[in-house]
Amino acid sequence: MRAFAVDAYGSRVHEVERPEPEVGPHDVLVEVAAASINQLDVKIAAGEFKQVLRYPLPLTLGHDLAGTVTAVGELVRRFAVGDRVYGRPRDGRIGTFSERIAVHEDDLAAAPTSIDVGQAASLPLVTLTAWQALVERGGVGAGSRVLIHAGAGGVGSVAIQLAHHLGATVATTASAKNADLVRRLGADLVVDHRTQDFVQAVSGYDLVLDSLGGENLERSLRVLRPGGKAIGISGPPTPEFARAAGLPLPVRLGVGALSAKIRRQARRLGVDYEFLFMRADGRQLAAIADLVDAGVIQPVVGLTVPFAETPEAMAALERGGLVGKVVTARE
Repeated sequence: MRAFAVDAYGSRVHEVERPEPEVGPHDVLVEVAAASINQLDVKIAAGEFKQVLRYPLPLTLGHDLAGTVTAVGELVRRFAVGDRVYGRPRDGRIGTFSERIAVHEDDLAAAPTSIDVGQAASLPLVTLTAWQALVERGGVGAGSRVLIHAGAGGVGSVAIQLAHHLGATVATTASAKNADLVRRLGADLVVDHRTQDFVQAVSGYDLVLDSLGGENLERSLRVLRPGGKAIGISGPPTPEFARAAGLPLPVRLGVGALSAKIRRQARRLGVDYEFLFMRADGRQLAAIADLVDAGVIQPVVGLTVPFAETPEAMAALERGGLVGKVVTARE
């Protein structure tokens, strides 16, 4: 079976041969028609998460898929052969850059019917991230004020739409060339990150969703109202995340040190900082599929390439400057 993997952290992704997946009693075997590439794939390949995600090497990458069910385990009840599905396999079982993959049934949902398979593959990781940040962690609703960084990116483009649907006032950072796009998605205020300072343009907000980290995250704390919250998806991870992930004590201590500075800054300003590492959830994906089919969320795909060009697509994402998601589709 064809797949794309890295042999070592920091090495380039390349084509490999992999054995056919083993299908467990709760697993669904999916013929992958399309997959999408995320910054998480790039960061895992670089070794940025090797202390908290201990994958054996060589590692087949890929967190998103859309395709067709070709077999089901003996205890599977939600899916049948021939079903069109989409999903994000749980941590420890990634590998959607392959022709076939076995996925726990709880991590899948029926794919939206109003979009094509490539668009469906673009959605799972980014929509789950947006849902878990805005709905679960942020409690966003009518009257909320939300700043979403990198609004033209994969997470940002769907988070704007979801926040708008929930009734929030939405600000976002984007380049001038993408301002019209993010306004169409639902942004009320667009800050040109190249010519404007978002700290001067935005204040008193309830929530910031930050996908950039570093100084951008630190400065984001200053636009929150007292008691407001910044949610970071690029890190640094927090002790709460480390405990929930069941990491060994030495790793938990190291994680705590990584986020100590930003947590101190948040406390001084009377705001909160949380790290979000999204989890697989097929039931949330089912709700998201309903929103897609209702026209509430529209996929934003900036580049689609053949499956054989997965390494080139990874490199394109690393270079940056793309709008929306990068998708690979089977020939």
